[in-house]
Amino acid sequence: MNIILLLVIILLYFLILLGVAFYTSRNSDNQSFFIGNRKSTWWLVAFGMIGTSLSGVTFISVPGTVGKAGASFSFGGFEYFQLILGNFIGYFVIAFVLLPLYYKMNLTSIYTYLNKRFNTEAHKTGSAFFIISRAIGATARLYLVINVLDLFLLKNLGIPFWATTVVILLMILLYTFEGGVKTIVFTDTLQTTFMLVSLITCIVFVLKSLNLDLGQALSMLEKQGYSHVFNCDYTSNSFFAKHILGGMFITVAMTGLDQEMMQKNISVKTLKDSKKNILTFASILLIVNLLFLFMGGLLYLYAMSHGAEYGVEAGTDTIKHIFGFKDTTGNIQNIMGDNLFPTLSLGGYFPQILAIIFIIGLVSALFPSADGALTSLTSSFCVDILELPQKENLSEKQKKSMRIRIHFIFTILFLILILIFKEINNDSIVYTIMDLAGFTYGPLLGLFAFGIFTKKELPRKGKIFLVCIIAPVISYLIRLGISELEYSIGLELIIINSGLTFLGLLLISEKSPLKPQ
Repeated sequence: MNIILLLVIILLYFLILLGVAFYTSRNSDNQSFFIGNRKSTWWLVAFGMIGTSLSGVTFISVPGTVGKAGASFSFGGFEYFQLILGNFIGYFVIAFVLLPLYYKMNLTSIYTYLNKRFNTEAHKTGSAFFIISRAIGATARLYLVINVLDLFLLKNLGIPFWATTVVILLMILLYTFEGGVKTIVFTDTLQTTFMLVSLITCIVFVLKSLNLDLGQALSMLEKQGYSHVFNCDYTSNSFFAKHILGGMFITVAMTGLDQEMMQKNISVKTLKDSKKNILTFASILLIVNLLFLFMGGLLYLYAMSHGAEYGVEAGTDTIKHIFGFKDTTGNIQNIMGDNLFPTLSLGGYFPQILAIIFIIGLVSALFPSADGALTSLTSSFCVDILELPQKENLSEKQKKSMRIRIHFIFTILFLILILIFKEINNDSIVYTIMDLAGFTYGPLLGLFAFGIFTKKELPRKGKIFLVCIIAPVISYLIRLGISELEYSIGLELIIINSGLTFLGLLLISEKSPLKPQ
């Protein structure tokens, strides 16, 4: 494997992004940065959002979850698809409940709704929880991809992890600081294309290498126990009802109440086109995730055909199943989970052309998960926290200068969080992200639900933020307590958390004043 060649490809890829950014950011202003001047084409946004939603987590982590069923794990096979089915239902809620609300109120930041519905405290609380949620989620996704580049490419050249992270963040900063959403709509479309081409190419290669057609591949996956979808064990954290309901609520929260995803939707000119965008995006996402799971199963079959096997990690008190190739001492070097796809692609098991295609797909998954997050965090902080558009004492040039400084500060925050994730070093980041989402997006979901489904008002005395802090703490304590009863709380955590937030807001609420006749 020619490491220098792969690094040159990454550099060329970035230069293409920079060229697109330069072209799209001409004559851009703050409205271009925040909502693309509401001139984005709906099908372009829909296609580009696939890359943002999938990210490096889907590209690396989702295929790795498939094989866990073969090692007596509580989840595995195609069980992740239960979550995707829940996601699909959630997108209909976004299209027919949230989008009409956002367009009716002509929002730049979706958290402005909380100000108009309740008060400034609710507005700032909602945006603060988004900033926390998106910063953690985006950096977790970004860490996963950077870690692969570090382990398989740059570490061999003596380049430290922190230096790799700094360079990649500077790349993202360079092509987003000027054009914002107006630029990202185009760059995400380009990156989604590369990612999907990489996915399909890898599937075709493995099928041909194993001399299998589609039907034979599905039969082999079924024989290995990899192709089952529904888990009917209600005590499991991947019980189908938990995944479907949890997936629906997570989609409403992580997409419908997420400034990064929604600022692209509301950059579309009309509500009708925005609905077409979200439903088209949801349908394609359903198919693409199924393809990633199918590829995951094929990767395990491919690895086994080259000598990989299951085993038990030696020297641990608890049984931990692993999967990988034996080293010279006879010990299995675990490649299960996030390490599966990178090991096969960059470890010499795939031909070099496939390694190149993998890198292109990986980098294509890297940038959309970070550029939109960086832009949306900057937008939310400027619009919701600083209220920059309302500051009439500042010129447009001064506002732009302040926005660029905020953009840079969030880049530094990303660096710090990625280094923290490096220290944690979790083996399967996809479930970590979903777990964290249950805690951080729950209060946001509770706040919006309270505003949409009740007519009550909230006080202006600091109680709203307190409720939104207490609810995740109680949710955590509930999960700890229930785990002692041999029942595992999974993705339904977000339902519990948002429900507690809703209940807490109900307890502190006040009756709406009567409107004058």
